[in-house]
Amino acid sequence: MERPSFERGRGGGSRTVTAEEKAQAREVSLRRIGTLFTAHRWQLTVVTAIIVVSSVIAMASPFLLREVIDVALPHADLTLLVWLVLGMVAVAALTSALGVVQTWISTTVGQQIMHRLRTDVFAHLHRQSIAFFTRTRTGEVQSRITNDIGGMQSVVTSTATSIASNLTTTVATAVAMVALSWRLSLVSLVVLPPAIHLTRRVARMRQAITAQRQRELADLNVTIDEGLSISGVQLSKTMGTGAALVDRFTASSERLIDLELRSELAGRWRMASMSIIFAAIPALIYLGAGLPGTAGTLSIGTLVAFTALQGNLFRPLMGLLNVGVSLTSSLALFARIFEYLDLPVEVADPPHPVAVNPAEIQGHLRLEEVTYAYPGSGTAAVAGVSLDVPAGSSLALVGETGSGKSTLAALIARLHDPDAGRITVDGIDLRDMRLADVAAIVGVVSQETYLLHTTIRENLRYARPSATDAELEQAARAAQIHDLIAALPDGYDTVVGSRGHRFSGGEKQRIAIARTLLRDPRVLVLDEATSALDTETERAVQRALDELARGRTTITIAHRMSTVRDADQIAVVDHGRILESGSHHTLLEVGGRYAALAA
Repeated sequence: MERPSFERGRGGGSRTVTAEEKAQAREVSLRRIGTLFTAHRWQLTVVTAIIVVSSVIAMASPFLLREVIDVALPHADLTLLVWLVLGMVAVAALTSALGVVQTWISTTVGQQIMHRLRTDVFAHLHRQSIAFFTRTRTGEVQSRITNDIGGMQSVVTSTATSIASNLTTTVATAVAMVALSWRLSLVSLVVLPPAIHLTRRVARMRQAITAQRQRELADLNVTIDEGLSISGVQLSKTMGTGAALVDRFTASSERLIDLELRSELAGRWRMASMSIIFAAIPALIYLGAGLPGTAGTLSIGTLVAFTALQGNLFRPLMGLLNVGVSLTSSLALFARIFEYLDLPVEVADPPHPVAVNPAEIQGHLRLEEVTYAYPGSGTAAVAGVSLDVPAGSSLALVGETGSGKSTLAALIARLHDPDAGRITVDGIDLRDMRLADVAAIVGVVSQETYLLHTTIRENLRYARPSATDAELEQAARAAQIHDLIAALPDGYDTVVGSRGHRFSGGEKQRIAIARTLLRDPRVLVLDEATSALDTETERAVQRALDELARGRTTITIAHRMSTVRDADQIAVVDHGRILESGSHHTLLEVGGRYAALAA
């Protein structure tokens, strides 16, 4: 589907949007909003039927009131009066009961739609490539899922029923008013054209303010995410920028106050003037009924019943107009959500994946003329790389920072897809496998270890939820971390803290290694796994890595030559190309770039 007003370039920049495209986007949004309700058409049909029945029943009240005033009271007919009063109570009780059922069904439908939106956005974003998250602020993503979808709740949960209820009530009331007096009906309806005109103007005002408010909320979320994460707090304390961060948050919050006020007050004076006009209509009706030319033509009961109906007309009418205002202003929210839902998935499951049993994979890895450039970079990070890594052997990638080593690792793990060439495992192109199979075959241990804010046990089970406690302990022992965990007061139930800051870098790394061991991948990528550790810790982690790499096809990326000298094959990477490859001793004898790096 086209996204004329929301689409961004691959480099993350935005383009100019024309007025015509904005109008088209609005139509698309309204159509797509309608599709959200299609799965619940039967529930909405029931709600609509309840609303129609309730509206028709409610119309009996003014006619009962007219009979009370014109017949029962003047003639002192107690029996008729009792029946009329009972009828009025029954109408109120029945419409109230129907209202409860209507609210229950409509709220259920609305919450199901909200649930679907939240899960669809979360699932779709989870399928996005790493490139999307590197160019998108984390707080922005959180704001779309929480603030934007949360702001749509009132529209999603009540719009359909409000339109049906107010429209049905308006039509039924107008019919009843005409039945009582068509002349007075003309007087009451004269205010409709200006009311509709003012409502449309107010709706446009609020739509613009809503879009601006949601952007400000996203900025506020970014400030919270960057300033109150443990890394952000450590940075602000060590840099002495706490006061500046508070000032930034305060300024953003103050702008939100202004936007909220503008959103609430937008068009209030216009709508207030309409309320005054609506309130003046009954007075004009009373005045008209008392003029010499019209006096005596209407009964008191008819007049009272008509003014009651007239009041009942303006309430649903204004409700209908206000729904239009809310719906139009919420288009900005829907646009932001649809923008994310319309993002193309750059790395996706193939339409017809090759059936693969990860347990039967040997791990023979080949890169054939692989080329890849990051979106918007204009320069290939990897260019024409060919490598052959037999099953169970080890390959080390060495080179200066920015040479393309980590990009190769990301391609092997299929975090990106190559622009040209292909990467195969046992002769099967990674792009022909399901992403879940690739993740089961290729394991990654990187320098930046991420642990969830939960217990050690749950962090390990994140790799394999079905793992037993014995299997967790076996993996931890192999990763040289079991003894440390067992010495903790809560053992494997110790909470690791935000991003694992309860533990040192080496301890986190070994927990991550144990987590990877539970997955038992046939191909292992070690991306600078020990570069940030001190010598003693590195030795402990290296022993765990050696255990992890045993019997697996291993690709190691490292700066320290001591960690790669025993690799079966070493490839020197420079500006995305392989300069030379061979064993440690062979490359030293050649006296090329590797020899210079090892010196």
